[in-house]
Amino acid sequence: MENNEQTKETNPTPDDDAKRKSVAQAIQQLGQTNVPQLESNIYCMNVIGQVEGHLVMPPQNKTTKYEHIIPQIVAAEQNKNIEGMIIILNTVGGDVEAGLAIAEMIATMSKPTVSIVLGGGHSIGVPIAVAADVSFIAETATMTIHPVRLTGLVIGVPQTFEYLEKMQDRVIRFVEQHSNIGEKNFRELMFRTGDLARDIGTNVIGKDAVTYGLIDRVGGISSALSELNRMIKERKESTQEELLQ
Repeated sequence: MENNEQTKETNPTPDDDAKRKSVAQAIQQLGQTNVPQLESNIYCMNVIGQVEGHLVMPPQNKTTKYEHIIPQIVAAEQNKNIEGMIIILNTVGGDVEAGLAIAEMIATMSKPTVSIVLGGGHSIGVPIAVAADVSFIAETATMTIHPVRLTGLVIGVPQTFEYLEKMQDRVIRFVEQHSNIGEKNFRELMFRTGDLARDIGTNVIGKDAVTYGLIDRVGGISSALSELNRMIKERKESTQEELLQ
């Protein structure tokens, strides 16, 4: 028996190697040996840093790639074990079309969704935040609303400005449809001068975002999860009633 145990220690199995590697990665990335693992009926999706679209950002930028996010949304929608999704936002914004694509997919999910803005939900992060069924914002979190801009070389022809205007209208229309703010008020926040240095736009903090009708409620992670669980329970009950009828 002792020889067998010694052989097992000197010749580790592939499973043992995998476990050791995972522990090493956890120590390296998270500074801890045990990573909390919990099988949950709620899927957590993060939109962190800059929303990366058709252009690849420099390696030092913290980014959320839309080609990674879209398959996650599809998988959450199809997975029978997932009953709801929470979207955590702390983003500076980014690619407008990529952000709108993510927002449209969240808005068209059949399962309950809740978003929470922590830190910041700026620029194209605004449509992503309001795309959920119910949106939350932390008291200290901020949201920057400003006109659509292009970076880099822009050819100053009327077609360029027309394209920007149409893209801007898409953003405004989406936000209006998925929040309690009207088009007139949202445009006023977007084109306000004086709030942002050498720029136009508005920076709203926590409670102000709710007052404007942009976000539904002020709250943290516990409030967001409580609301999501309530929505999941309500959906189950309505499904059972339909089956009984």
